[in-house]
Amino acid sequence: MKITWLILLAVAPSIAIGLFVYLKDKYEKEPVLLMVKCFFLGVFSIIPPILIELTFQYCGIYISRDIFITLIYAFVAVGFSEELSKFLMLRYGVYKKQAFNEPMDGIVYAVFISLGFATAENIMYVSTGGFTVAILRMFTAVPAHGAFAILMGFFVGKAKFSFHPKTYMLLGLIVATLVHGFYDFFLFQLNIISLRLVSMGVLLLAIFFSILAIRSHVRNSPFRNSTD
Repeated sequence: MKITWLILLAVAPSIAIGLFVYLKDKYEKEPVLLMVKCFFLGVFSIIPPILIELTFQYCGIYISRDIFITLIYAFVAVGFSEELSKFLMLRYGVYKKQAFNEPMDGIVYAVFISLGFATAENIMYVSTGGFTVAILRMFTAVPAHGAFAILMGFFVGKAKFSFHPKTYMLLGLIVATLVHGFYDFFLFQLNIISLRLVSMGVLLLAIFFSILAIRSHVRNSPFRNSTD
């Protein structure tokens, strides 16, 4: 298959998820240029996790039949490093912007950062794995990154308008890391292959709670009464 089609397949799920979240932000749309900025922040945010994951692999911590090693790799090398990198882009790249003026914005900006990350990652995997990998990741990895971002963004959005911002921001990072870690752990473990199906359960639960998170922020938008 031509590389152009593979790249389109790699990018398509991010476009779909980004459009879905953008349309859900019903009452006060975000500036397009700022969302584009978030996307490219996400693209660049992939660099530190790659270096961290390679370092862990060099030290012998990778996918293994040793369940403890696999757990460390899934939760720390992958889950924590990736979510921390995206969180830092959200916190220091967008959080203080004037356009971030309601809790739902935390979700929108977090998602666009995450989609930048997921798109860059997807292109790397699809360029070597081909059509099958592109289709598989379209329904798993990219939606997973979107769901992790929504959960993180939900708490970061609350943080912006709370008297306890550090608590909510920490919660956002912890929740995204834990969900990401569990998703990858069950996917990576080599001991019981059937347990990989649990990853799909984690993903479906993450999507379910992500939808609830979006509904909550939309329902409580300070701009709701002015536009209804």
